[in-house]
Amino acid sequence: MQEPSSINRRKFIKQSGLLMSAAMMPVSGFSMINQSKYKMGLQLFTIRDAMEKDPIGSLKIARALGYEDLEIYGYNEEQGSYYGFKASEFKRILDDIGLTVSSGHYGFSDYFKKSEDELKRYVDKCIEGALALDKSYITWPWLHPDYRTIENFKLLADKLNMIGAQVTNAGLGFAYHNHGFEFEDHGGQIGYDVILNGTDANLVKLQLDLYWVEHSSKLSPEKWIAKQPERYVMWHIKDMDKITRDYTEFGNGSIDYKTMLPDIDQTGLQFYYLEQGGNFAQNSIQSITDSATYFKMHLKKHL
Repeated sequence: MQEPSSINRRKFIKQSGLLMSAAMMPVSGFSMINQSKYKMGLQLFTIRDAMEKDPIGSLKIARALGYEDLEIYGYNEEQGSYYGFKASEFKRILDDIGLTVSSGHYGFSDYFKKSEDELKRYVDKCIEGALALDKSYITWPWLHPDYRTIENFKLLADKLNMIGAQVTNAGLGFAYHNHGFEFEDHGGQIGYDVILNGTDANLVKLQLDLYWVEHSSKLSPEKWIAKQPERYVMWHIKDMDKITRDYTEFGNGSIDYKTMLPDIDQTGLQFYYLEQGGNFAQNSIQSITDSATYFKMHLKKHL
């Protein structure tokens, strides 16, 4: 074997040193090199049945599958609790497991026809619960079918501005989450336009459900986000059954996320959450397992 030249020797020594440094580097530090821009998020509503039976065990499973961040639901404002745990205790559980919570869906629709004072008191309780978990956002998730008229969408916009101001003053962000009903035609108008045009962009951010846009809107998610990219701070990402157009696990559906995700303006994006509201091939835990596997293999690189 010939002795390497001095240049090759220096190169060999340098490379060896890099390998030794990498080997000695803590795993967490080394992984930072290829760390994704965003944490892989999960909307816990996906595994609501499992959370009801065994919340701590379900959270541990989610973390082991690679989910790092959560969007939660089901706050009990009277008891100040999530999933049967006081908010402060639930925060300790999350810390121990290694999970964060960046957003929560709250029951604002129940207060749609109640007085402004009642709504404000409820918002104060939501703020208290959100601060206990160190969340970034409080999110309005849904509007009851009885209220889905253009006049009520205008009323909704006013309420969103009011809540947005209250939440912002508390040091948190406020967002609105869409379904498909916002894109239904009401004599040439749609509710989503009323919400976008009737709310203050500084007070009311947007959580775009990509599935529901694909399902119900004439415009693509890319085109909606392009209108006001800074406002779309969160996404819900889920797949659509090729036949029924219901929810399905990632990789089984019809939404071409491999093409979509690289093309969407991510200027405002801070968090995203994988979700499947139902129609599980087997069960909810297997669903988040299969979706995590597919997402990490094919889609996470775009985020």
